[in-house]
Amino acid sequence: MYQYHCLNPIAEVGLKNFDGNYAKTDNIANADAVLVRSATMHDMELPESVCVIGRAGAGVNNIPLGKCSEQGIAVFNTPGANANGVKEMVLAGLLLASRDIIGGHYWVRSERQNEELEQLAEKQKKAFAGNEIMGRKLGVIGLGAIGILVANAAAALGMEVYGYDPYISVNAAWKLSRDVKHITDVKDIYRECDYITLHVPLMDSTKGMIDSSALAEMKSSAVLLNFARGPLVDSKALVEALRTNRIRKYVTDFPTADIASMKNAIVFPHLGASTEESEDNCAIMAVQEIKDYLENGNIHNSVNYPNCDMGVCKYAMRVTIIHRNIPNMLTKFAAAFGDLGINIERMSNVTKGEYGYVIIDLANKADDTLIDTIREIKGVLKVRVMK
Repeated sequence: MYQYHCLNPIAEVGLKNFDGNYAKTDNIANADAVLVRSATMHDMELPESVCVIGRAGAGVNNIPLGKCSEQGIAVFNTPGANANGVKEMVLAGLLLASRDIIGGHYWVRSERQNEELEQLAEKQKKAFAGNEIMGRKLGVIGLGAIGILVANAAAALGMEVYGYDPYISVNAAWKLSRDVKHITDVKDIYRECDYITLHVPLMDSTKGMIDSSALAEMKSSAVLLNFARGPLVDSKALVEALRTNRIRKYVTDFPTADIASMKNAIVFPHLGASTEESEDNCAIMAVQEIKDYLENGNIHNSVNYPNCDMGVCKYAMRVTIIHRNIPNMLTKFAAAFGDLGINIERMSNVTKGEYGYVIIDLANKADDTLIDTIREIKGVLKVRVMK
């Protein structure tokens, strides 16, 4: 029986997909799998028993990927599961930044006991006037699951949409509306667009990508939206840009004291994926990924190891091996099985950066001695057996 541990509350609609072969444990030391949302794991010591971490969401900056990779722990996220919830928040951000809806609401609240409110409203409403988004230029930086939904929805609303993503996948490109114009130089978006929305992952290469230089390229009337990750934007440069009216507004889902205190910042408490539907979708997807990995060794949506799928094992035994991506590893694995006269029926080997992953289906069952021999091969990080 497999055991799983939840570091955050995980939607029950997802957890109920664990069948009788799974049990929830409150002690991570006994867990084969860990489910997490926002809990920070960087200072945690993960036990040897943990084989997989399922992140019920897209961002994985709360998970120590390097340490997990070296321990042979596969880390999964759930790309696209919360995409619609975030998309709707971005659209709300566009509308709130275009017209002073928030200011108008608070004015009405402040005058709610005034018997002449209706008459006053007709005079006051011009103070909250704004512009429509139809016909305005929107630049979408990052065309993953969320970026595509935002781009397509904005195009359907009549915006002139420009998309930038040098790494867009073929599958993503097929989903993109033909009305979205492809941009090859991100500076063109900075210079031309009235609204700019960020939808890229947080990595060393993207941290602080919106810095003083990028902000200097933007129109003084530009609105910057960030529902991806807070550190994509250099906060000091942004505060200065808002203070000097270098840009018109900043809309974000990542509150900090310095940004929240700025007059032209619209800041939310990380609400993008905080919908019942998004949380359910992420939980269901994370559980499916964990089960397929533990039971079949298949990898989908791992952020630290390569994807690999050999379906369900139809032979005597399946062995999976996580190893360093160094020469002659396959030769050593094949030799170990061959020496005991065990035939390899099917095998798949894939690599991603420094790591490789092998699924091997065997015609005969291998005993523990052979499996220990595989574990002792230099460069092997983890071996699992599915019988």
